[in-house]
Amino acid sequence: MKDMLMLQQKIIPEMLELLDKRYSILKNIYYNQPVGRRALSQELKLGERVVRTEVNFLKNQGLIEINSIGMMVTKEGENILERLEEMIHEINGLSNIEENLQRFLQIEKVMVIPGDLDKDSTVLKEMGRVAASYIKSIMRNDSVIALTGGTSVAQVVENFPRISRENVLVVPARGGIGREVETQASTLAAKLANKLGANHKLLHVPDNLSHEALETMMHEPGIMDTLKSISIADILIFGIGRADEMSRRRGLNDDDVKNLLSQGAVAEAFGYYFNRNGEIIFITPTMGLKFDDVKYIKNIIAIAGGKNKAEAIIATKTHNPHMVLVTDEGAAKEIIRIKENSVS
Repeated sequence: MKDMLMLQQKIIPEMLELLDKRYSILKNIYYNQPVGRRALSQELKLGERVVRTEVNFLKNQGLIEINSIGMMVTKEGENILERLEEMIHEINGLSNIEENLQRFLQIEKVMVIPGDLDKDSTVLKEMGRVAASYIKSIMRNDSVIALTGGTSVAQVVENFPRISRENVLVVPARGGIGREVETQASTLAAKLANKLGANHKLLHVPDNLSHEALETMMHEPGIMDTLKSISIADILIFGIGRADEMSRRRGLNDDDVKNLLSQGAVAEAFGYYFNRNGEIIFITPTMGLKFDDVKYIKNIIAIAGGKNKAEAIIATKTHNPHMVLVTDEGAAKEIIRIKENSVS
């Protein structure tokens, strides 16, 4: 397949561009269905005339259906999407990129999704689906799954199939109560446990408490029990954030944010802030997973995408060679660019 794709790219490159465009349109309809033409046009940042032409083509091929509530992908369309994934992967050279990133980041596996989350919101849904499929493949009876909060991890939970495993426990990797309750670790732990028919435990502890308050709460029996379960997790699912965005989201005041950034913070993961060298320079005062425990967890899966997350992904050093990264083409190519510039 690879040789054929290279030949087509040389002789008729416009065909591959058209294929990529139609794949993107079909994928967007699938993840946003039912959806209207105008909304699709805005999502893809394409003219309505272009969208209308391509939508009519997909309809005539039996890949979508259009009714009063909008466009929806047919079963045949779903099959085509699935079969196109490998082809698009090869067209964009993502297999080579995955291998390069794996060596550069010194981790076990990298899975790169076509597209850039900064430009296409459906890329996050695809990342969530791929991550969920991988986690399903490594889950075992008696697994203890710890997960952080955030929109990336929320998409993993959203795309997780309903499967049955015996004696599985799901726990939040850290505490935290804020405005975005739907994407908090405890909420997501409960949702994932429901899909798995598993047990779960909660950790409702606000961020940024004083050390004295944290010390007092840590002796509560319920909290002690949850912390013990977190410490024996064999699967960790977490998102990677930019330090500037996450410090404000965590509720740090302006002076603390400025101080953090002045120290070179570029990344945040499970409450720890990292500089460009992967050194921890600040820890959010809360309860949950300890950084020293991360390198001993059997399976850790990070989800982060978008070109603007590239530096944060590089900086987040877990020192766990078994780490798996699910990212997108935008972040992956930017990481490689940063790597090449640092060598030259």
